[in-house]
Formats: sequence, structure tokens, C-alpha cells
Amino acid sequence: MAEPLKNSFGADVPRAIARMIAAVFPPFDRKGFVRSALDGYDALELMPRGWKIAHQLRRFLPDDYEKAVEILLASLEQKPERTVGQGMAGFLFLPHVFFVAEYGLEHFEASMRAQYLLTQRFTAEFSIRRYLERHQAATLARLTEWTVDPNEDVRRLVSEGTRPRLPWASRLRSFQVDPRPVLALLERLKDDPALYVRRSVANNLNDIGKDHPDVLVETARRWMVGATEERRWIIRHALRSAVKRAESGALDVLGFGGVARVSVEKVRITPQRPAIGSSVSIACEIANRTTAAQRLLVDLRVQYVKTNGTHSPKVFKLKTAELAPREVLLLRKTLSLAQLTTRTHYPGKHHIQILVNGRAYPLGTFELV
Repeated sequence: MAEPLKNSFGADVPRAIARMIAAVFPPFDRKGFVRSALDGYDALELMPRGWKIAHQLRRFLPDDYEKAVEILLASLEQKPERTVGQGMAGFLFLPHVFFVAEYGLEHFEASMRAQYLLTQRFTAEFSIRRYLERHQAATLARLTEWTVDPNEDVRRLVSEGTRPRLPWASRLRSFQVDPRPVLALLERLKDDPALYVRRSVANNLNDIGKDHPDVLVETARRWMVGATEERRWIIRHALRSAVKRAESGALDVLGFGGVARVSVEKVRITPQRPAIGSSVSIACEIANRTTAAQRLLVDLRVQYVKTNGTHSPKVFKLKTAELAPREVLLLRKTLSLAQLTTRTHYPGKHHIQILVNGRAYPLGTFELV
């Protein structure tokens, strides 16, 4: 099991924040702040810990929000003197972002400045959503300006903060209903020089496709015209969920819209009765039965048993291939059956299918014991 993220956000976090604030604002009650922040802290998960510290910042900083947020921003320049796991260093500023989200909505300019600076150290994707809900027009106007900002972290905030289904955050319901304001921003970022930004653009468009599959396909088709390889990568990444759902429009954009004329042969699933914690190997051959070459997109779909005995599908990417006339393609995949934080395995019969250009071919089953 992977170590819980909250373990990288321990008692040293409020202590580091207190030390940094006191360095620029000596009246700050370091001991009182840390004591209050750590009261009940151990029982909390990562995000509630961030909120807990943010609420205590409100208690111990000046009542005047604009003065308080300026103190927080000044403290950012102090060395945190904190060692964290890889990728977790920026989370030191999660409480700062939550502070702006919770207490700054009536101070638009001060809060936008704060988010502009915070997103360059961590990310303001969680806080900016509150402003899109309360001050949509003004926030969209500012984000439009930020699409050409020299800093890639700021440009990435534009696309990541407007994702309708951002993980760990509440959904932006208005953009789920009408994604056009978001699409206008993505249009400005689709050829961004930074992969960091382009990946966020793809993830945002993927989110949009879950509520508006036709909009996703129409946008992908339009972006394909004169597309660079970098933009083509965005399109492929944005279509990934639609492809896993075998949506014909998405497959067609990528050149896999035609029904493949193939046969699936020599299927081997071993062992037939694997134990939880072990693995299962799946192999088969796909044969081109025509006298013409065929472009194939091949995925594997496993119907995992859930705790209530029903099934939940999971699709694994396998291969894209240009199959010559009469050519045979050998495919292999080993599935880990170890218990993970992201997937719990349950005993029962698991069904396996191969997807070729979106069409499902049953391969068989294995009984997990």
C-alpha cells in the first residue's frame, strides 16, 4: 500500500507556516497558532488538514483581509526549511490557497493578485473556482489576460482552474451545462509552448467530453486542421476517455472509425484461477483477414468484480498498429491483482474483452480466488 498523502503534510506544516509568517509579522502568535492548528490534526486527511490550517490563519492574522493576505504573500519569500516527499513541497501553500478561497471573495483584486502569486509556488486551481462561481465575468476576463502571461504556471491555472470536473474539487456546474466560456480559453492555449499547459488543456477538454461528447468531437476535428504534432498530442490525450468508451466519433477523429475486419484467435488466460495478490497473463492473436492493410486501435477491457458482486469495466491501452494483408499481431498483457489504494480486488468471475477499433471481442474469464 502506498503511504497516505497526509503523512507528507504533518505537524511540520503549521510550524513552518508560523515561522515564515512571524519572520515578516512579529506580532504573530506562533505558539498559539500551532497549538490550535494541531488540535485534532492527526485524525484529519490531507485536504481537511489544509482547511484546518486556513481557518486558524483567519483567527491569528489581522481581521482586515487585505492586510492579512499581504502578510501571507510576504511570508512566501521565507525559506520553509521543510523536507517533504517528492512532488509534495508545494503543498505547504495549500492552506494559503484555501484562505483566499474562503475569506477573499469580497476582495476581488487583492485575491486575484494573491492567486497569481500562489499559483507560481503551488497552484490556485482550487481557490479560483470560488471566484468563477461568485464573479464569473470578471474572473473569466482576468483568466483571458493570463492566457498570454509569460509564466507557464499562470497559463496552466487558466485551463486547470476551469476544468468542469477537476479532481479533489467541487464541479463547476455552470460550465458542465455550457462549456463555451471554457472552450474560448482553451482555444487560446491549444498551441501553448509548455507541455505542462498543453496537458492541462487536454485534461480540461477530456472533462468537457464527459458531459458533451459531441462538443469534444467537433472541437477535436477543428483542431486537427493544420495541427502540429504537439496539438495532435493534445487531441489524442483529450479523446482518451471517449476512446475507452468506444465512442465512434472519437475513434473516427483518430482514424479508427472503420469496422476492422479481423479475427481474434489463440486466446490464453493463465492461470484460470489466480489468487488475490498474484497476477494473470492474457494473450491473443489478431489476424487481418483481408487483402488490404488496416489501421487498428487495440485496447483491453476487464470487467472487475465489485464488492456487491456487480461488475465495473476498466480499459487498458494496448497498441495501435498498421496491419499488413494477412498479417497476425500477437498481444500480451499481465494484470497485477495486488490490492492497491486505487483498486480493491474481490473474488469472483472477471470477464475480459479485446476492443478493436471500438468493437468488443470476448476473450473469456478468470476466477479470482
